[in-house]
Amino acid sequence: MINLMLPLRTLLFPLLLMTVMQAAPVYATTDLSGTWSGTFNSNHEGVAPFMVTVVINKDSSGRIVGNSTLASQCLKNAQLQVTVTGSTVVLAGRDKAGDNMTVRGSLDNTGTVLNSTYILNGSAAGGCETDDGTGSLAKR
Repeated sequence: MINLMLPLRTLLFPLLLMTVMQAAPVYATTDLSGTWSGTFNSNHEGVAPFMVTVVINKDSSGRIVGNSTLASQCLKNAQLQVTVTGSTVVLAGRDKAGDNMTVRGSLDNTGTVLNSTYILNGSAAGGCETDDGTGSLAKR
């Protein structure tokens, strides 16, 4: 008896791989260096939207870092570590008072807009206990 499954698997695997590769988005840029800015909106009533600007560069150790300029109720200008896994970008760090922020999002197909969620834990300075919401940062 002839086993037809092996030749069938041999033919189908390359076709499946090609289909998956074609369906995966291609990002025009993976270089996050530069200035990113946008507005974040809280999920909570009474918390005003705030502007965020992050300048992303490599530090002397080669790590990707960002210096943010923002003034929310919970956080002032924070130093951020940047990690990238595929199209997912995470910016996480704290300000001088110990308040911290994490921004987690996905790059659009052009690689120039980061649509994200954020969480701020501002209890160290007493500005607020926590805040979370959504926003997007666009590369200028």
